[in-house]
Amino acid sequence: MNDDRLPPVAPEVTATLVEDLSPRLRKRLDAAVTKLAARPTHRDGDTTTIEVDDETALRLHAPGGVVAKAEDISCGCLLAPACVHRAAAACAAPTADPAPEPAEQPTSEALEAPEPCEAPEAPRPASAADPGTLSPPETANPAQRAAADALWAAGAAVLEARVDGAGAVTQSVLLRAAHTARLRHLPRAAGAALAVVTLLRAARAGDPSYRTADLVTALAELLGTARRVGTASGAELAAVRGRARRPYTPDGSLRLYGLFTEPVVTDSGHGGVRTWVAGADGRLFTVGDVAPGGAGRALGVADRAVRLGDSALTHRELGRAGLAVSGATVSPDGRLGAGKGVKAVTARGAAWTEPPLAALWETPPSEQVARALRSTSRYADPDGGGSDLLFLDVELLGAVREAGGTCLLALCEGGVRVRLAVADDDPALAHRDNLALLAAAPGARLRIIGRLAPAPHPRLTLLACSHPTGEGTVDLGFDRLRRADLPDPAAPARFAPPQPAGSVAQSPLYLLERRVEQTVPAGRAALGMLGDVTAEAVRIRRAGLPTAAALLTALCASAAQRDRDLFGRLLPADTDGFAAYWLAAARYTAAVAESLCSAAWDPTT
Repeated sequence: MNDDRLPPVAPEVTATLVEDLSPRLRKRLDAAVTKLAARPTHRDGDTTTIEVDDETALRLHAPGGVVAKAEDISCGCLLAPACVHRAAAACAAPTADPAPEPAEQPTSEALEAPEPCEAPEAPRPASAADPGTLSPPETANPAQRAAADALWAAGAAVLEARVDGAGAVTQSVLLRAAHTARLRHLPRAAGAALAVVTLLRAARAGDPSYRTADLVTALAELLGTARRVGTASGAELAAVRGRARRPYTPDGSLRLYGLFTEPVVTDSGHGGVRTWVAGADGRLFTVGDVAPGGAGRALGVADRAVRLGDSALTHRELGRAGLAVSGATVSPDGRLGAGKGVKAVTARGAAWTEPPLAALWETPPSEQVARALRSTSRYADPDGGGSDLLFLDVELLGAVREAGGTCLLALCEGGVRVRLAVADDDPALAHRDNLALLAAAPGARLRIIGRLAPAPHPRLTLLACSHPTGEGTVDLGFDRLRRADLPDPAAPARFAPPQPAGSVAQSPLYLLERRVEQTVPAGRAALGMLGDVTAEAVRIRRAGLPTAAALLTALCASAAQRDRDLFGRLLPADTDGFAAYWLAAARYTAAVAESLCSAAWDPTT
């Protein structure tokens, strides 16, 4: 059985079914989930049936596509409804998002009315005796603090249990805490908890797309957000709470100029396109179309009309043309809404060398990188806006070999050498062939658009470039360059092809980073058995990172610490203390990595 074929189950349903199991059945739950995953499944309308055995069937009823009540999962075995099968089915199914983004953009009335979870408490009126008295900043209420404490405890339990030990019971605790947090208007923390559950399931199932670093980020986001709920106030509290839905706000009339179109292919099997446009003031916006289908769908959708007003432009045409939009609605991350009130007509575009687009390339690379890092930080507050795109004028130097393959080396403003990598390895897309062809043209000067790849050396994934002949632009995921498009190979190049480059010098920060990552699959106890880390701490300190050295020492000491009572018996481990050290180390390494990335792009450092 492929769990993608099961309907998503609401978090509170899974939590309720697991909580209702007897202690004996809870011990059998993980084995039941594994066994159920191997059974045949078929769907008929809103009902999905799993054949538990030759005589027993398990049914999941999902009106509207989501199993929203515990009664919607029924089993035909003799022990039902107190059997383990219902809980196992819920744990095997994907977790439903309790607040999915609406397909239609909200009406103007809805846009003006804040959602209940977003509305701040009304300020207290000023005292009659002191009309100038200001009300104190809003803080979390007791119910929100309690919900945050439950999320913290659930996240700390994952660090204690490790991936192999964080089975269905541990996940159900996270799901219950997430549901409670959402009811208490803490959607950001609730979303982080659901992300942890999804990644835990992927890790335990051996999903090839799973990366430990993703689970580290999700856990740190969960723990960090839960910790901040109790201390934040005012605007910071609003950011910590987050939003249950992505708000689209009115933006009046916009004059837009196409930049490029990129294919979007996800590990979950979705595919489509994203077209980038810029406003007259330089703001960046996107128009997307992504749905199940993979790379094949991305190639097909690129030539379909954009879903924006009455425009007849395809995505690839929009990437080189323009639009005049009235009644525009925009999300915080720059997505253009496609509601009924939006009107759009085709207009003249602009070349990358003409205003207003030319201004995007006038900002120094170091400033662009600082902006990109603010918008893509692993722990940035939501709704921060911005984008991770860089706009550079470069001179190609040639191919350079790396441990993971070959990339293109280029020289940009200030003498900074930047590595241009493939945005997507899928052979159906044109990225890799185009990069290989450009690597054979050292000395060529191009205007490029790429996505910042945070690393201790200048690096980005290449998305679009000016045509080597100087006429038009190239969407590197769709358009295929030919050798005839390259400059005359007999023309003298300013730079000779570089020699193969070795690996970039590695900061000893990785000594702390690997301990942070090791904790997730191995757990606190395994980290505590590492022994003395003095030599690693000394090496880090000598590199000018005393805080990292102190965090490494404290993290490993906390993992190994186990006190005993008066009778010599081991006391329970301090999971809260260890989680606090782990969170500090995770956030610190992310901040230093971003700082190193920023410094690598600054020619003055």
